[in-house]
Amino acid sequence: MVKCHHAIVHTMDTIRYIKYYFFYLALLFGLLYTDLLPISSQINTLQTTLTLSLLEPFLPEGALKGIDIWITPHYKIYISQACNGFIPIFILWAAILAYPASLKHRLVWTLISYVSFTLINILRILFVVYVAYYAGGEESFILAHDILGNTMLILTGLLLLRQMVRTI
Repeated sequence: MVKCHHAIVHTMDTIRYIKYYFFYLALLFGLLYTDLLPISSQINTLQTTLTLSLLEPFLPEGALKGIDIWITPHYKIYISQACNGFIPIFILWAAILAYPASLKHRLVWTLISYVSFTLINILRILFVVYVAYYAGGEESFILAHDILGNTMLILTGLLLLRQMVRTI
């Protein structure tokens, strides 16, 4: 009887976590990513500007012009709102905020994940740029960006979430 009760409680905790996860996911994307509020546009612009300023020292001189990174005179990669790192950050933040831990623990891991994802995103973009530059432009861009770059982000999120859970 005790095992059955424990399984029910565990199932209820899981359902509660999933509900909170989707609530926080909708809240974060609705308020901070979409253009529902004027502040979301400002926050995304700041994050994109930060991303570009952290990238610039590692790019060939003159390659960065505005939000464009020129690979060749005829091919460029542009850093849009979708490239600023907020999508994976918000996905992880929703998981962290929904997790049953102390508020302090969740806030600390929200900060750690922001810094970690911002740096990993810089490495991801640099990886994509250099692969596209040295391996042949658009064809290599798809592999580097869509598959390898996104895999970097997914693995980073999973490792950060795992580490957060382990430190409770």
